[in-house]
Amino acid sequence: MLKVEFDDEFKKSLANEIKNQLVPVLLQEFEQNKLPHLLTRKEFMELAGIGESKCAELFHRQGFPVNRELGHPRVPTKLFFDWLHETTVNAAEVNLKYPFEAM
Repeated sequence: MLKVEFDDEFKKSLANEIKNQLVPVLLQEFEQNKLPHLLTRKEFMELAGIGESKCAELFHRQGFPVNRELGHPRVPTKLFFDWLHETTVNAAEVNLKYPFEAM
């Protein structure tokens, strides 16, 4: 049977590395959960740091998560962040402000 032992310094460095990588992700998740589940056009533009023309372009783009079933277009917050993190191209489309900026 294989037995592996680690010294205290290695354990501390491993814990610090996990903390350094995990805390920003957890903070972003926490901040995202503060947002409404559906963003209005105005809320979306403010969050994304974009203007009317860029918003209209995104809302009409194939694959962008916008819902028109409720009368006025709404952006499901979770689907937006999923779309944002799919590729760096998507992340480059918007200029999110802290703490929502793409990592």
